[in-house]
Amino acid sequence: MNESAPASRLREQPRTRRARSAVIAAARARFLAHGYTATSIAEISADAAVAPATVYRLFGGKVGILKAVLDVAIAGDEASTPVAARPAVRAAVAATRGEDVITGFVGVTAAINGRIAALYRVLTQAADADGEARSLLETLNAQRGRGQALLVDALVSGHVLRSGLAAERAADVVHALMSPELFRSLVGERGWTPDAYADWLTRTLCDQLL
Repeated sequence: MNESAPASRLREQPRTRRARSAVIAAARARFLAHGYTATSIAEISADAAVAPATVYRLFGGKVGILKAVLDVAIAGDEASTPVAARPAVRAAVAATRGEDVITGFVGVTAAINGRIAALYRVLTQAADADGEARSLLETLNAQRGRGQALLVDALVSGHVLRSGLAAERAADVVHALMSPELFRSLVGERGWTPDAYADWLTRTLCDQLL
C-alpha cells in the first residue's frame, strides 16, 4: 500500500496539479502501449502538452514519472491519503471476525490489482535492464509487504490466526496469493472475472489462515 504523498504535493497550485495529472495520464498510456524503456520523456511531454522542463521539475526523471503512475494506480486517485489510512482498510483492520478481516482486505487488494497488474508487469520488465527501475520495484514490493502485514497483524491481534500457523508463514501465503502477478494470470490471461477472483481469493485465504 502506498506511502503518504510528500508535503509539497499539498501546496501545489491548480495549474501544477493539472500538469501532473496530464503527465501521469500520458505516461500511463505510453508505458502500457510501448513499455518503459521505449518511452521517452519527450514523447510523454508532447502527449501531455506539458513542457519538458516542467516534467523534470515535477518528477525528476522517467523513473519518477513511473513511480507517480504507480502511486496513482495503487491509490485509485491523486489524493494524499495513504491507502492504509483509508476507510476500507481501517474497517478491515477493525473487524473482529477473521472472515470479515480477510473479506475487507481482499476487496481492497482486488481493486488495487485490477488497476496495477499491467503496470506492475511494465515495472518488472524495466527492472531487468534499468537500475533505477529495479530500485523502484524493490521499494514497491517492500511497500506491498507492509500493507499485507496489516492483514496478518489483524488476524494475530484478534486471536483468529490458525493455531500452529506462524505469522511469518501466514505473511508468505498472503504475499503469494495477493500478488499482482497472480491476479494478472487468472484475470488477464485465464479469463476470470474480478468477482470470481475475489471470491476465490477470499475462500482460499480463509482456508489457509483461519
